[in-house]
Amino acid sequence: MASFNLTPSDPPTFILMGIPGLEAAHVLFSIPFSMFYLLGLLGNVTVLFVVGKEQTLHKPMYLLICMLALTDISVSASVMPKALCIFWFNMKDITVAGCLTQTFFLHASMVMHSAVLVTMAFDRYVAICNPLRYTIILTNARVAKLGLMGLIRAVVFILPGPLLLSRQPFCDNFMIPHTYCEYMAVAKMLCGDTTVNRMYDLVIVSVVIGLDLTLIALSYGLIIRTVLRISSKKAHQKAFNTCTTHICVILTSYTPSLFSNLTHRFGQGIAPHIHIILANLYLLIPLMLNPVIYGVKTKELHDKVVKYICRI
Repeated sequence: MASFNLTPSDPPTFILMGIPGLEAAHVLFSIPFSMFYLLGLLGNVTVLFVVGKEQTLHKPMYLLICMLALTDISVSASVMPKALCIFWFNMKDITVAGCLTQTFFLHASMVMHSAVLVTMAFDRYVAICNPLRYTIILTNARVAKLGLMGLIRAVVFILPGPLLLSRQPFCDNFMIPHTYCEYMAVAKMLCGDTTVNRMYDLVIVSVVIGLDLTLIALSYGLIIRTVLRISSKKAHQKAFNTCTTHICVILTSYTPSLFSNLTHRFGQGIAPHIHIILANLYLLIPLMLNPVIYGVKTKELHDKVVKYICRI
């Protein structure tokens, strides 16, 4: 874990205000948030358990599904326990080191999540465009190496952010109008010039989301080109079914994130509490929906999950 050097002017703690203006409704907000969180954890842990127990599911595609489940859990676990403590027990204080650590793990998990989606797009490309070589190109060992590369990328991209924050003095206003230590929310607490911090945030968002979405779009462009060359309607339907699950996951992952980022940067007329509610929901929606999508659309996984549920 990174060690953050704090200047003498740094406060011992920040205060996370939760949802400013709606403090009286914190307990009400905690009900859907806690339900989404617990249901999401249950779904993803079930997927991890079933894939781990079933030897027939020890394949690249299911290894990627497990990676996606782990990143979904990591993203939400970085935020929701503290957010629920704010809602339920009014425990709003967080140390500066704790805040910067939360920032690192949250954003690193999100970058890793995006890397897994890119790898899944490549998996679908190979499955449709080079089906005869699929087992040669995508082995479990190769998928594990791609996952490790995604993790290294996440650490390299995200670690400079908290380090930049730790080397600058914070102002006297220690109140963060948020439920968690989002990078730019913490950067606004700095007394000095935050141009470098804002540029860093913009570059990371542009590079990660821009590059990853470009690679995903390229994969699906090549898939569409290959499918259009096939005359069989049955083959078209099979290819479409193969990709539908991953497209649904991409939509649940990127759509809320892009919407929240755009409203945060350009929606000055939108009330702050709307920003914060959206920022929490876009962390919970993929956690809750992704295991449902894979459980319903992937027959082999669906059958194994049903088998274990029937045993209970």
